[in-house]
Amino acid sequence: MVMMKTKVKSIFFLRLLRTILMFTGIFFLLCVLTALTSAPFWAYHWLGTSKSELEQKPQYIVLLGGGGMPSQSNLMRSWYTAHAAKSFPDAKIIIAMPGELDDSLSTPQKMKAELEVRNIPAEQILFEAEGTNTRSQALNCAGLIAYKTSVLLVTSPEHMRRAVLCFQKVGFEKVNALPAFENAAEADFSFKDDELGGNKVLLPDVGQNINMRYQLWNHLKYEILVAREMFALTYYKLRGWI
Repeated sequence: MVMMKTKVKSIFFLRLLRTILMFTGIFFLLCVLTALTSAPFWAYHWLGTSKSELEQKPQYIVLLGGGGMPSQSNLMRSWYTAHAAKSFPDAKIIIAMPGELDDSLSTPQKMKAELEVRNIPAEQILFEAEGTNTRSQALNCAGLIAYKTSVLLVTSPEHMRRAVLCFQKVGFEKVNALPAFENAAEADFSFKDDELGGNKVLLPDVGQNINMRYQLWNHLKYEILVAREMFALTYYKLRGWI
């Protein structure tokens, strides 16, 4: 009797494992097939542009921190912030990034130093160093500046829609946005595999296939970013934060 129950359990778990592996394989295949289309890019682009408007001259530029320093997200956001500050020289900059302001090696201080390298005056830069997510950053910024003040948010494209909605939810009436998109290189990166030497193997040449070398992998990355952000938007909506 015991052996029969054990056998039944084994069969059940084997079937369950087979089902899980089958659906995992189908899901992965769908992800790869979708990555071969332009859908991931346009979903990513929508997150960055659906709420990105510049309707008023900003009085404050809010740089929303996104990681350590240096990091891809913070360097990109700092670059865009510096350019925005030069376009609107009268605007103050708020670095919204948690950290110890007394520590010159803290992330917010490093972000300030990055802006100073780009010729942004130190007296133009303020800090919001307490907020640990987009909601708390918006609430804390509301404690620094008036709701009717025109603000320009700078953040990564996938984060932009949620950021704008958060600031609007806490009461800001004039929310502009500048998504920190990457710019594609204008160079032609194609090459002829056989001209570069190396081993002669039975592998397809990829030098002329830009889609396989770059686009597929970029689109897989976009799929992850979009999926993560859609979960975040759903959570924020359920909590009443957007």
